[in-house]
Parts: sequence; structure tokens; C-alpha cells
Amino acid sequence: PWLDKAEASEDPLFFTVIDKASGKIAGRQTLMRIDAANGVGEIGNIYWGPLISRKPAATEAQFLFAKYLFDDLGYRRYEWKCNNRNEPSKRAAERFGFKFEGIFRQHLVVKGENRDTAWYSIIDKEWPALRKAYGGWLDPANFDDEGGQKRRLEDFRADFGA
Repeated sequence: PWLDKAEASEDPLFFTVIDKASGKIAGRQTLMRIDAANGVGEIGNIYWGPLISRKPAATEAQFLFAKYLFDDLGYRRYEWKCNNRNEPSKRAAERFGFKFEGIFRQHLVVKGENRDTAWYSIIDKEWPALRKAYGGWLDPANFDDEGGQKRRLEDFRADFGA
């Protein structure tokens, strides 16, 4: 079955996202298109369920993934790709600090249709400022009693030049 294949896979590598508040599985994301020789990896197959979608936990999951790539693996480049028609995914990439690189026109054929792919990346020299921005945003002091943010991640990115 699918789970056995996912568990055995070396590329993509599947990661489970756990909601700390409930202890429940809340989503998944993969490290894919792994190129260790060149220090490149891509986040993909993202599913953040209702427990964490559009909540601080989703941003924390993204932060921990970037931290793993840059700080633990020592990679140079972290990629995010999506269907160019997927505006929510493009907005998320930009909010998280990925830089838009361009459109690969007719990159794939999906369900018999041409798909243009939007490419984004974070590179190692950008990571230190982004790490600080994420740290500031994720600080519990940045959230009110109902869990609402006081300042946006984009504001922290501007503070740190990320």
C-alpha cells in the first residue's frame, strides 16, 4: 500500500507534521528532488490539515524544514515549486521568504493539460536573516491570548533584511 511505499522511499523522504497542542498527526511534507552532491532539496507533497493549516504550526513546520536543510544537512539551496495557477501556494512561498525565480512554461503535463511551474528558492546566504525572522515571529510573545499574531512574518523579515 501507499504507506509502505512512502516509508521505503529515499526520494521523496516523507515527514509527519504533529500538532503539539493535541499530539495528533496534522499533516505531512516531503524532502524531494534531493541532490546532496550540490546541496539542493525541495519541499513538496505538502498537506497541512485543519489542525495546523493557516496557523502558527504550519509556519513552524516550514521553519523546522528549512532549519533541517540548512543547519543540519548544510545544503546551499532550498526549493519550492508549484503550479503557476496555484495562487495560495505562490503566496505561501513568498510569505515564507522564498524568492521567485521564474516560470518553467509547459514544464509538465498534468491530467492531459500543459502545466506551467513557478519556481522559488531560498539560498544559504539568505538563511541567517530568515532564521532570525522566523525566530521572532514564532516567539510566544508575538501571539495574543487567542493565538493571533501581533506582527506578521513579513514584518520580521523586513526587520532582518530577509
